[in-house]
Amino acid sequence: MKDGFVKIACAAPELKVADCDFNTDKIIEMIQNACDRGVKIICFPELSVTGYTCGDLFLQNALISSAKENLLRLTEEIKNLDIVAIVGLPVQYQNKLYNCAAVVFHGEILGLVPKTHLPNYGEFYEMRHFTSGAGIEADVHFSKDQYAALTVNQLFQVTPELTFGIEICEDLWTADTPSVKLAQNGANLIFNLSASDEIIGKADYRKTIIKAKSGSLLCAYAYADAGVGESTQDMTFAGHNIIAENGSILAESKLFESGMIIADIDVSRLASEKRRMNTFQSRQPEILENFYLPEIKLPLTETKLERYISPLPFVPSDRVVLDERCEEILKIQAVGLATRLKHIGCKTAVIGLSGGLDSTLALIVMTHAFDRLGLDRSGILTITMPCFGTTDRTYTNACRLAEAYGATLKEIDIKASVRQHFKDIDQDEANHDVVYENGQARERTQILMDIANQYNGIVVGTGDLSELALGWATYNGDHMSMYAVNASVPKTLVRYLVAYEAGHVEKMLSTVLQDILDTPVSPELLPPDEAGNIAQKTEDLVGPYELHDFFLYYMLRFGFMPSKIFRMAKHAFAGKYSDDVILKWQKKFYWRFFSQHFKRSCLPDAPKVGSVTLSPRGDFRMPSDACANIWLRELEKMQI
Repeated sequence: MKDGFVKIACAAPELKVADCDFNTDKIIEMIQNACDRGVKIICFPELSVTGYTCGDLFLQNALISSAKENLLRLTEEIKNLDIVAIVGLPVQYQNKLYNCAAVVFHGEILGLVPKTHLPNYGEFYEMRHFTSGAGIEADVHFSKDQYAALTVNQLFQVTPELTFGIEICEDLWTADTPSVKLAQNGANLIFNLSASDEIIGKADYRKTIIKAKSGSLLCAYAYADAGVGESTQDMTFAGHNIIAENGSILAESKLFESGMIIADIDVSRLASEKRRMNTFQSRQPEILENFYLPEIKLPLTETKLERYISPLPFVPSDRVVLDERCEEILKIQAVGLATRLKHIGCKTAVIGLSGGLDSTLALIVMTHAFDRLGLDRSGILTITMPCFGTTDRTYTNACRLAEAYGATLKEIDIKASVRQHFKDIDQDEANHDVVYENGQARERTQILMDIANQYNGIVVGTGDLSELALGWATYNGDHMSMYAVNASVPKTLVRYLVAYEAGHVEKMLSTVLQDILDTPVSPELLPPDEAGNIAQKTEDLVGPYELHDFFLYYMLRFGFMPSKIFRMAKHAFAGKYSDDVILKWQKKFYWRFFSQHFKRSCLPDAPKVGSVTLSPRGDFRMPSDACANIWLRELEKMQI
């Protein structure tokens, strides 16, 4: 289980009702196939050894006896495989019949978990045959050498992080689900053996409830559903297998198809979430007092990741969801700014408009805020301040943008004032060092602040989350403002927000926004090349923002080790960046993140829009003198 990933599966095998020999053969076959693919835990549907739709045949000794014999056969035939199998069957104990999940590993039946809630409504009549497992604690003997605990209060532990519990079908659909107690007592993974018949609309509801359950319990939830082969006399079963993790679906089968779904569960991510969310009620002492805790010595070797890892973790992959996210973020930003303007009685806001992505997004937010307050957009003062690195393209776009939005445009050429400043401090203009660059940035900020004072307004900051993470901002230059609307928006998301706006405005404005989207990201502090094009491209200097946003997300959101983030980045960016390129920029990320924190310690107020922010007053607190050695040393040990 390297980096916390473990491969699990949910299977809907072909079956014949009441033919335990045939069903067990198919189960064993699927277990072997799963083992060959690196699966460590596989779950089968409810009553998968017998079939769910046996009806009054469950009262026949022949069926009960055959199920028992085939569980023993299965246990023996897979004893040399490094895989845990969870199968469903009826188990008799003291003249009562229980609908159980049996956990099998290395030739042993490790435990039996009975179903707690038995549906006896609609098309279901389980209480006719079975007894609820609530409250039972017993040992069931299958043979001279095989016996297992029969109880709901049972967890199965491979490692403290990889501990799983089991509930059965209806247990999920009730208010008091067993999984709540299981999760509170250490389970990061819940398996559900189910036989849920298919009716119109049920598949969507089933998926919704599984997503919600995995999210509320901060766990992975694996749902194995009975499928084709069950009796269709009164019900039809679709084999709707689902694997979810903390509110997200990782794998889902097509309806009415037999087979197996596989997913890589990240148990260290789940453990991280439980550490972070201190409102999650863990009750670890109860494990020793009230729970059986069989230990499973399962070899956890590294396997190839089959899990989809998005290269853009801040950006939803679904287009509809992305549009909804963009609309919501723009509203959050606009409401934040509007609230600040209203609170201080301000009707004027000042922005330095460069013709780049960040200042464009900030202007978009300002127009939305002004519209929300019913203020005239002429109160938005856009200041374009051309200097040594300004190109015709960005200058023209800035002017066209201000005009299209109905803002007030003011041009102030800062070359003369910057040259005077260079003269005052004996800076050679031919020396294009950091003084040359930052002198321009600070002159622009001074002008913006003074104009804001002149018009009784506030300066709206344009810098984004990615720049703050890297410290890619001039201290007391573009680093400073009176309200920073983009401060929790990562660079990879800025682009989509501007594109969303471009799709919802009239054609002329949309054309300007599209050209800004096509313009290379640059601070434009160095002179253009001979053709007048941008010479200073940010990503050539600090690295691709999509890589840095990836590193930032998994470092800050989950606290992952650098080695794990590197492995995930290799998987996510396979075919786009080589391993050495990823490692180069990951080292640069950690170095800049730690060394530049002093800039984040004194940030202006800004609205929080996502789960990853760097506000020193909100989500992230770190001393400016913290050392990066631990993180960098681990990367130095990486073998490429």
